[in-house]
Amino acid sequence: MNTQRAVEIAASPVMANVSHQGTPVYIQHVNEENETATIFPLDNPEHEQSVPVDMLREH
Repeated sequence: MNTQRAVEIAASPVMANVSHQGTPVYIQHVNEENETATIFPLDNPEHEQSVPVDMLREH
């Protein structure tokens, strides 16, 4: 996924179907400067992590 699309998804009120390494995730925040996203698995909101945007997949 590119950074601009990740920013759009994070800002949208509509839930997008996004995954990280096969796990459905929610994009909480995107850092455009270093092209990373703060995400968490939908089934585990406590497990927040920062990952490169290009590791995210939209389905």
